[in-house]
Amino acid sequence: MPTELGVNTNVILSFLLVLTRVGGTFAFVPFPGLRTGPEMSRVVLAVLATWCLRPVWPTVDATNVTFGVVAMWVLAEASLGVTMGLLVGMLVESFQMGAQILGLQAGYSYASTIDPTTQADSGLLIIMIQLMAGLCFFISGVDHHVLRAMARSFERLPPGAFTLNKSVVDVVINAGTSMFATGLRIALPVIAFLLMIDLALALLGRMQPQLQLISLAFPVKMLATMVLLASIAALLPTLFQAAAARSLPGLMKVLGG
Repeated sequence: MPTELGVNTNVILSFLLVLTRVGGTFAFVPFPGLRTGPEMSRVVLAVLATWCLRPVWPTVDATNVTFGVVAMWVLAEASLGVTMGLLVGMLVESFQMGAQILGLQAGYSYASTIDPTTQADSGLLIIMIQLMAGLCFFISGVDHHVLRAMARSFERLPPGAFTLNKSVVDVVINAGTSMFATGLRIALPVIAFLLMIDLALALLGRMQPQLQLISLAFPVKMLATMVLLASIAALLPTLFQAAAARSLPGLMKVLGG
């Protein structure tokens, strides 16, 4: 005797709303290799993360819900997910910006390779810092904080409750300001060291005009930058944790905490 498969509309609507929020967050969260993987793998990851959040799914009554209300809910969930992912993605972007500033001063901007994330030409130093920051994302446990914040968001912001108000915009602007500040803090010590090298070479060239120090400045600065970065590479997780400690409160503020 055939049996009918009952479909709960409330559960389906809850699943779609949670998937929209999770998908918007994963669009900017800096998971290494996520953007270069197949499209289906990203969809499967978002669906699995949505299913893992099953205990905190919001209870939605789809009895008298119209299509316009559902569209507004989906738009609000996508906006919240993108905002959360953008705040987290700025952590890695701050390190990339510092590497870009440093690479221009040290001469590494002339050496380019294929970026595994975007499949485009990019600076060698930028790619190296980007991969290291992606590893620090998991080493420092920021991925756990993102999942906890995502689970807590369903308790504090039910479907359709999020709005892009002035406080949310201020949090995003402050996160962008912190991104520039972190990038400069990473690059300025090495740039100051490179300035000392330029001054030393300029003094040597002044004392010995017959020395062709201009041709030596380029490889000396590149070698000095690599040695200095290798010596402070162990501090990169600490810098990433400090940057995350400044960004996560803004994320919780967006969630109403």
